[in-house]
Amino acid sequence: MALSDLQTLNRNEDGIQTAISVLKQQFGEQLKTSQAYLEQHAHTMTYIPSQLPDAVVFARTTQDVQDIVRVCADYKVPIIPFGTGTSLEGGVNAPAGGISIDLNEMNKVLSVNVDDLDCVVQPGVTRETLNEYLRGSGLFFPIDPGANASLGGMAATRASGTNTVRYGTMRENVVTMTVVMPDGRAVKTASRTRKTSAGYDLTKLMVGSEGTLGIITELTLRLHGIPDQISAGICQFETIENACNACILAMQVGLPLARIELLDSLQVEMVNQYSGLTHDPKPTLFLEFHGTEAGVNEQIEIFTEIANDFGGGNIQWEQTTEARNKLWKARHDAYYAMLAWRKGCNGIATDACVPISRLAECLSETQKDAQELDLVAPIVGHVGDGNFHITPLVMMDDADEVARAEEFIERLNMRAIAMEGTCTGEHGIGQGKRRFLRLEHGVGADIMASIKKAIDPDNIMNPGKVVGYSE
Repeated sequence: MALSDLQTLNRNEDGIQTAISVLKQQFGEQLKTSQAYLEQHAHTMTYIPSQLPDAVVFARTTQDVQDIVRVCADYKVPIIPFGTGTSLEGGVNAPAGGISIDLNEMNKVLSVNVDDLDCVVQPGVTRETLNEYLRGSGLFFPIDPGANASLGGMAATRASGTNTVRYGTMRENVVTMTVVMPDGRAVKTASRTRKTSAGYDLTKLMVGSEGTLGIITELTLRLHGIPDQISAGICQFETIENACNACILAMQVGLPLARIELLDSLQVEMVNQYSGLTHDPKPTLFLEFHGTEAGVNEQIEIFTEIANDFGGGNIQWEQTTEARNKLWKARHDAYYAMLAWRKGCNGIATDACVPISRLAECLSETQKDAQELDLVAPIVGHVGDGNFHITPLVMMDDADEVARAEEFIERLNMRAIAMEGTCTGEHGIGQGKRRFLRLEHGVGADIMASIKKAIDPDNIMNPGKVVGYSE
């Protein structure tokens, strides 16, 4: 996204002020209008400038959300749902002002159904909180996007992460939801059964809608049994192509990888410096196997043979929880390692996803772009599903460097689409990738806009994100 593309939508000044007055009477101290609260609720973890709401209301129940939405609907005032603020594409900005609904106080685990392998949570529960709550149950929730995001936000952005190759994304792990629609009605999107053929799949429609169709106030999530044996390891290669090809072959022979992540040589250097590690600065795979002891040992043996065929070095395997957590913490600290590497920079985090057969080619071409444009741009990849993240580290007061970073992201998005991939595997569209959504989906973007207009005719639900009526 070019900064010049950032939209400021027309404001409904009278409606906004009237809605704030009405909501203040209803919610009292749950409504905040101080500058500090407004700035906090437009914060994004990227370079897209903040666009502040006019007020923040802290919802505590589904009924609260319904009441807020009904007032905003009456006065045609924009509504922006807010979870933990980890959006990477401007998803919590308020380009037309309006009301930010903070869902963090809706943070209860409502039930755990061990026999059915599911649980019911409010949207403000974070993934780490849920797994801590599940400790001792023999179950866990596998979706791990890195940030300790709220589960409502993860569903809204169709989040995934390091475990996707085995456990899928939020799309596969949300069973049903309660969603407050633009007119204030609360809708249950499905029953709690494992499958249904009854009507349109409203759950899948809402997962990934980024708050543009409704506000998630309750989720039923699929849980998974904790494996008997977990082994994690790292394997280093001389080239990024060899690392990708080892991964592809492992997938082709049916190895049930739980996680497989790629760090390029530059990212390894950064992690070494930040986390006090001593890995060789080479393309490195972080991987993990889940299963029985015999099954995991067999998987390790097969992968070791594959890695050797592509020049992979000695693999360090870890089985204790402490050692595995230390290994993966280095991966999860990658973003902070980047910022520490170049003091004062902004990390423009972006992602793309391609068929895994094109991954090595896409990564190599992207690295060449970074060199040509003289950018520091480390890579982290969920190589098991063809998704990777690259983060140009940019000094925002250097207009030429900002322009080169924007050109770099343009090339990346266009390359991914040309390779029959997508401009975003998990960050979402938000504000930052709206133009590429049209290029990727063509007429499909018109259908999305039609759905948006049918459900939200006054365009009050997170306007300016994903699609607009004029798409």
